Amino acid sequence: MGVPGPRCIPAGRHARRRLLPGLGLALLLAPEAWARDTLTIGITQFPSTFHPNIESMAAKSYVLGFVRRPLTAYDPGWELTCLACETLPTLENGLAVRETTPEGKPGIRVTYRLRGDLRWGDGTPVSAEDLRFAWEAGRDPATGFGPAEFYRSAYELRVEDSRTVTLRFDKVTFQFAAAGDFQPLPAHIERARWEAEPRGYRNRTAYDTETTNPGLWNGPWRIAAVQPGAGVTLERNPAWQGRAPAFRRIQIRTVENTAALEAQLLAGQIDMVAGELGLPVEQAAALERRTRDRFRVTYKPGLIYEHLAVQHDHPALADARVRRALLQALDRGQIVARLFEGRQTVAHASLNPLDPMHHPDVAQWRFDPAAAEALLDEAGWRRGPDGIRRNAAGERLALELMTTAGNRAREQVQQVLQGMWRQVGVETRIRNEPPRVLFAETLSRRRFQGLALFAWISAPEGVPRGPLHSEEIPTEARNWSGQNYGGWRHAETDALLEAIPTELDRERRRALWARLQTIYAEELPALPLWFRSDAHVWPRWLDGVRPTGHLNPSSLWAEEWTAR
Repeated sequence: MGVPGPRCIPAGRHARRRLLPGLGLALLLAPEAWARDTLTIGITQFPSTFHPNIESMAAKSYVLGFVRRPLTAYDPGWELTCLACETLPTLENGLAVRETTPEGKPGIRVTYRLRGDLRWGDGTPVSAEDLRFAWEAGRDPATGFGPAEFYRSAYELRVEDSRTVTLRFDKVTFQFAAAGDFQPLPAHIERARWEAEPRGYRNRTAYDTETTNPGLWNGPWRIAAVQPGAGVTLERNPAWQGRAPAFRRIQIRTVENTAALEAQLLAGQIDMVAGELGLPVEQAAALERRTRDRFRVTYKPGLIYEHLAVQHDHPALADARVRRALLQALDRGQIVARLFEGRQTVAHASLNPLDPMHHPDVAQWRFDPAAAEALLDEAGWRRGPDGIRRNAAGERLALELMTTAGNRAREQVQQVLQGMWRQVGVETRIRNEPPRVLFAETLSRRRFQGLALFAWISAPEGVPRGPLHSEEIPTEARNWSGQNYGGWRHAETDALLEAIPTELDRERRRALWARLQTIYAEELPALPLWFRSDAHVWPRWLDGVRPTGHLNPSSLWAEEWTAR
């Protein structure tokens, strides 16, 4: 793509698109340019649900960052801060108090006071009753909320006044002030739907049946229109009383194919590509070289762990020797160098070197095809006449490999993995699905048959209970909540995941973290690939975007974004 496409040239509030000679039909058919009070963002996934507590998906987190405010979040400087609450609870300010539980165990009670200016989009004040409803729904396993451990541990909620609640926890953790996914839900809209049938609530919630209902949203914007699978339109929330956002309207368009996403950016059909769900770094780097100074491109390393989830119910993958062989058959350093211009960091366990609890002294299964072949032989998988390995029963070592359809970088990675595994006698069948299907159905209901390529995004020192604890394996009884999609079961891992949060001494906690990473690297509950950097692509006229590099997306602070 030789000559850069046109830019939207502002002329006060009523800018018009200036067409330059030689532009293709795609631009001529593009809609009229919005005034500079509209921002159009491209992302590669569409949320499977808009409910804040049902299913985990980066696309949903990004969209909801514009339209909701959780109690707390880690800011772009990786500091825990209040968003919907007035003051972060601490032992020093008295909003957190150690106590003894009714069972005689060490516990803690934590008090949150909601901001007085917070309103749902229909004008209803955000209240303690909204927190009470969220807690009651989360405590019922039939609802299928996550994270389940938070609601199990928070055994009592007391409403102090219309804006204040106190939670009592049955253990003291170093992250007691981080509310995580606990956030107000509009009880005046949702409670009756939930009380009618908790198990069926996820199919009746207004977040999916009446997504444009203003009363669901308490952020600077509200969802005004939804084009299923294609995009979401946000408009300013008139009930928002915080800092006034610069943009009257935000269009979030889903373009699952990253080549098509780049084409729309060049054609001026979108203004920016969200780093959280956008172009792979190598594609963004090539775009930056071709277009020179047309866009601002920022590469943000973060707590983003690209890996291969393993279905541990698969007879071959249940054998740790097979998992190690699969990893040793991969030249991950070469993949990073050739596909990602060396901008990713090869992973050996799940905790990023940027995290203060990272432990470097773990097993490193480096590229060694001969060792991989020996392990497969030892595990009983011998090469057949066609080169593919078989066990004593004659069954082929054939694995299904899935990822998010349309993500060019991941699809290229799949092709490389398939070829490298073929060299050691492992057959791979590629089957991809749209992200909203892969995450909402195939992974959450544990329907994948082999390996799944995707990323976990974590908070600073985020304890990975969801992906690793045996109690977090999704089941029908829990309405498919939980993130341990692979079905990993390991008693010492469970014990460490329970001990780490309750160890308040930082150095003793560091030792527990080290042991957890050691087990992970040796046993390989998932196959580590690399820690990802995200490429944020912005127009030159956009200011104020602050990539976070962690679980909480930049959109949570989008009211700070401005147009020059």
